Amino acid sequence: MSTFQLTIRDRLALITLDRGRSNPINHQMIKELTDCIKTLESDAAVGAVILTGKEGFFSSGIDLIEAYDYNEDQSSEFWIGFLGLQNALATFKKPLIAAISGHSPAGGCVLAICCDYRVMAEGKFIIGLNEIPVGIIVPDSVFHLYSFWLGQHKAYQYLMEGKLLNVNEALEAGLIDEVTSPDRLMNTAVEKAIAYMKMPPVTWSQSKLNLRKELIGKLASDQTDTLNQMLKQWWAPATRQGLQMMIQNLKSKSTAAN
Repeated sequence: MSTFQLTIRDRLALITLDRGRSNPINHQMIKELTDCIKTLESDAAVGAVILTGKEGFFSSGIDLIEAYDYNEDQSSEFWIGFLGLQNALATFKKPLIAAISGHSPAGGCVLAICCDYRVMAEGKFIIGLNEIPVGIIVPDSVFHLYSFWLGQHKAYQYLMEGKLLNVNEALEAGLIDEVTSPDRLMNTAVEKAIAYMKMPPVTWSQSKLNLRKELIGKLASDQTDTLNQMLKQWWAPATRQGLQMMIQNLKSKSTAAN
């Protein structure tokens, strides 16, 4: 596993994203995370999972620098894989806690909203879905997942505006469940995971799947048309030009940080 670290202790698995400074999501991370979450789901020795990042970043979202250079087949595999990871996380039958350690826009936010509970470190961080301003068509499944927590009205507005929320705004909107100091983040996430694990596991898991039944059905629907639309727009000249500008900006920030 080259994109994250996995530790298991006292039936609690901790997945720590570990790819560069900001944990950008590439195809390798998607494949490794998907395999890992499926393995943990079937592992009787694991009772709950915490997903976290590193100080300052949970995940900056899709690795635009790498994804821009994918060819058409690679792009198709990437987006199919990303939606598959989303489904694997959202249908995970055990408690899944997001310990959001910093910025979590776009794809990072998608990972977080698949979880049962989100605790975020206080600070000047942002979280939300800003795909539309980037030039990425929002799949139906992402809207259904976002609106599961925010309600359809708010999710629709936020998506159409590409709204990124600060920590307090995210808490007020219901996008996150709790805010804590960075040094208390992991303790808070562990406490929540332990509280869930103390409940009857079969009852808890089946109740989770029951309460998410409608959502899971929507996530499992055929996304072929949406994916074709996404890929067509991804390769549109205007989108490519916009992505080039964003990538130049990202590279400039990276150089300045170093």
